[in-house]
Amino acid sequence: MPLLKDVRSARTLVAGSLRRRRARAAWAQAAAAGTPDHTEVEGLVFFPDPPVNAYQVRQWYEPMRVLAGRHPLAVVTTDPETAVALAAECPLPVLWHRSVGETEAFMEGRRIGAVFYVNQNVTNFRMMRHRRPAHVFVNHGESDKDYMASNQLKAYDYTFVAGQAAVERIEARLVDFDAGRHLVRVGRPQVDFPGHAPDLPDDGRTVVLYAPTWEGDRPSMAYSSVRSHGPAMLRALLATGRHRVVYRPHPRTGVSDPLYARAHAELVAQVARAEESDPGARHVVDTDAAYGWQLAAADACVTDVSAVAFDFLATGKPLVLTAPSSPQALVDEGGLAGMLTPLAAREAGRVVERLDAELSGGAREDHARIVERYFGDTTPGAATDRFVAASSEIIGSRLALYPEPVRR
Repeated sequence: MPLLKDVRSARTLVAGSLRRRRARAAWAQAAAAGTPDHTEVEGLVFFPDPPVNAYQVRQWYEPMRVLAGRHPLAVVTTDPETAVALAAECPLPVLWHRSVGETEAFMEGRRIGAVFYVNQNVTNFRMMRHRRPAHVFVNHGESDKDYMASNQLKAYDYTFVAGQAAVERIEARLVDFDAGRHLVRVGRPQVDFPGHAPDLPDDGRTVVLYAPTWEGDRPSMAYSSVRSHGPAMLRALLATGRHRVVYRPHPRTGVSDPLYARAHAELVAQVARAEESDPGARHVVDTDAAYGWQLAAADACVTDVSAVAFDFLATGKPLVLTAPSSPQALVDEGGLAGMLTPLAAREAGRVVERLDAELSGGAREDHARIVERYFGDTTPGAATDRFVAASSEIIGSRLALYPEPVRR
């Protein structure tokens, strides 16, 4: 067995090396046509991750595009595969920096007012060493996951959060942290850009979004319901003849644990069998489309402790939250899990009953209060306006401090 694992690891390394070599060749070919120097750039999005994590930066494309109307922006990555992938789709210029020296030369020759980070990858420190720009953590989702109140937030000049609930969560958990100085409430600007939805029939079926999170990379982050709830829930939903399921797994499902990859494959097979027996159902397995349209298309949602729960909460439509099956998963009882009644794994087969109750019961009386606490003003466009205004103020204030490019 250890030998088999070694062989698989070797194959993975070789395949990765070949992909990176092809990516470098593709980038060089594109650069041969001429590469702009981007001297006008005033802000950066730093994303050093591999393509598997591209969903994290992808959801910021549209808000950043709006901000770029005031302050020219670019995305900087250190991964050649990511550079090629993002260059094909991102509305901002994409730059591939091969070395620390290349990043340093770029920064010294330009007036950069702010650098934005969409995750807490340790390699962010390659960029955070630069003193002149403000370093802003925008994250890639708002949730009650333990990750959301990490002590790493102290490394940033500012952290953009959705609403007052995030402020309270961070204040309660971090020691010696000035929340009033470092936290900026901007809502969830990504929700202002729903994206293109597939053409689903208007046939009276209830569209249910099942959007489980991934298995996490440590016990405290084990929130996924793919193995614990997924099989029973999909069997129940696919059997009714009155539901249309949109199965939207987290892009990293199965990355840390192959058991989750197999469980995901089994859920996909369930949907395929249901579609084969009832083609008119038009169930959807959604692993490629941009995130956003699902919120508008779904009549109800089943999800885990994750950013999807908060995004769907803002729609005002019924939401069923799953209870983590792992006793090691850290659940904030003062958060959304304490306000709703999470669905336990042993009750997963009764998901239809729960959804029917939610759909017939109408909106919770305190729903508006919950949404306000977590997001602030959810009027379409309001969050984007707050994000752009806050970002522009930060960039402008730093540019005023350093009117000329800093050179050694």
